[in-house]
Amino acid sequence: MALFASLSERLNHIFGKLTKRGKLTELEIRTAMREVRVALLEADVNLRVAKDFIAAVSEKAVGQQVLQSLNPAQQVVKIVNEELIALMGSGNSKLEVSPKPPTVIMMCGLQGAGKTTMCAKLAALLKKQGKRPLLVACDIYRPAAIDQLKVVGAKAGAEVFERGTQTPSKTVKQAIEYASRMGMDTVIVDTAGRLHIDEKLMEELEEIEKEVTVHEILLTVDAMTGQDAVNVAETFNNRLGITGVILTKLDGDTRGGACLSIKAVTGKPIKFIGVGEKITDLEPFYPDRMASRILGMGDVLSLIERAQEAVSEQQAKELERKMRENSFTLTDYLGQFETLKKMGGAGALMSMLPGAGKLKLREEDIDEKRIERVKAMILSMTPKERDNPQIINYSRKKRIAAGSGTTIQDLNQLLKQFEQTKELMKRMKGGKGKMRLPF
Repeated sequence: MALFASLSERLNHIFGKLTKRGKLTELEIRTAMREVRVALLEADVNLRVAKDFIAAVSEKAVGQQVLQSLNPAQQVVKIVNEELIALMGSGNSKLEVSPKPPTVIMMCGLQGAGKTTMCAKLAALLKKQGKRPLLVACDIYRPAAIDQLKVVGAKAGAEVFERGTQTPSKTVKQAIEYASRMGMDTVIVDTAGRLHIDEKLMEELEEIEKEVTVHEILLTVDAMTGQDAVNVAETFNNRLGITGVILTKLDGDTRGGACLSIKAVTGKPIKFIGVGEKITDLEPFYPDRMASRILGMGDVLSLIERAQEAVSEQQAKELERKMRENSFTLTDYLGQFETLKKMGGAGALMSMLPGAGKLKLREEDIDEKRIERVKAMILSMTPKERDNPQIINYSRKKRIAAGSGTTIQDLNQLLKQFEQTKELMKRMKGGKGKMRLPF
């Protein structure tokens, strides 16, 4: 499901009506803004935040410069985009780095928000940036919490420092000393969570703050809890003075209220977002990119970044050569599916394409299981068959279908789509043709 699909669809419908009218009156803009306000409230945006947002947009949108412009509807959308960015923060908020390592990051949050897993995801992200993080187990109450941190820490390739059930503040002090000795530059502290906010939880976090210098206090909240997430953030901020928020489960059926409200309510930025289950599914938060996606304009920059991570420059040049020489094979075709998987899958990428929401793609158009069937069919072929699919006769088709658990009809469809993809590449080389999904 696309990020904030329901809100995005509503806003696109509202602005689509404005675009059809050409010149706009003040009444038409104010009517549209009332509809936007309802859409925001249905997306679980904080009431005060929604009212302030609409007031700010309306004040700019009914100005003479907009009403008398050649395309007032586009001007209104531009203002909405700018105000959405301002609502979520002016830019990407980077982690503070201590001039004298290690940098200490204290992770906090309620149980069930994914805090322990998020510690490992943050460690994996920092390792990719060349850092040497140490995870510290300070959740001494929840059964198996320390073991869980060890499991996810191993997936991230990060060492876990633990001292059983001794006082968390003491464990953190020892962990910082250990990190200094071992040349580790970042200490990520997994603190205890609760099912609800209580005095003991807050006192324990405050005790850690008193004992050591904490450079970042990051609160992990579940985006799917909407206004509850905002309330939790406000409470933690009032007591601890958090430095930032990590929003988890943004890949789920979230309405967007927390994402649009947290910065306005707490004054603290969203620094990272969790976009999946994998250890690598953590991304820095960019307000401008999120606003663009909400308005159906896509997120091309994030798409490019994912592509650069998934495909090396050498691989890109090799693919370009094969397209130029028309020597693209089924083995190469299989490789494109592997690249797609590395980039987060077809569904995730579609949500980043400008205007993807208007395409109304059916679920089967980006069915990941269907992609797995295609891969199984190609893997059931011999190297010779992959290089020369024209030799695949009826008896070979029977063998391939049986080996991949598919049908001859499925295989015929794959071979037809492969030929269409090669034809598409030929046209793209010549600057012609439309893009379509190769599956």
